[in-house]
Amino acid sequence: MDLVPAGLDSKAEGDALDTHLVAPHGIPRKVFDLLRGPAEGAGFEIVRIRFGLQDGRTLQIMAERADGSMSVEDCEELSRILSAVLDVEDPIPGEYNLEVSSAGIDRPLTRLKDFDRWQGFDAKIELSEAVGGRKRFRGLLQGVEDGEVLVESDVEGFSEPQVLGLPFHKVSEAKLVMSDDLIRESLKRQGPADDAPDASSDGE
Repeated sequence: MDLVPAGLDSKAEGDALDTHLVAPHGIPRKVFDLLRGPAEGAGFEIVRIRFGLQDGRTLQIMAERADGSMSVEDCEELSRILSAVLDVEDPIPGEYNLEVSSAGIDRPLTRLKDFDRWQGFDAKIELSEAVGGRKRFRGLLQGVEDGEVLVESDVEGFSEPQVLGLPFHKVSEAKLVMSDDLIRESLKRQGPADDAPDASSDGE
């Protein structure tokens, strides 16, 4: 496959925790800019923010600690912190539900370090633009190099899987694929975190 090398955009390169996959433009980006500081001050990193996907009025925030853990108590603590900020700043008009959760086992991959941290595990990756004539890839993560996500995937014309470099700034969606190995590794790394329920509250 003929892959054109592409580096990271300057914004993502300068700030590995702030990417287009964490919070898209609009309300999610506005909320991220508002909540990131308080969350990090309390020892949490925001993994992903989405608004309105379920019922049109739910603000979904996935988060974790720097080591990737996120317990039930962590979800509840972060929910209280973020609720207080949202109540004061009121970035979303009208009533809405706040849902704070861990990233889960078959988690989304939104930052470069996520692709690095989960090397050796199966992932699905979708690009905003085709690379080598393809937009969708599935294979074993092989880390990150020069702003590209490395994935070992089947390629037409090759008898063995090839390691491909996919430009991170072209990734539109990526997530781990559920497997027994992934479940075991997630439980090993996070303990009870993967069973953490959402900590939900109402906002207005």
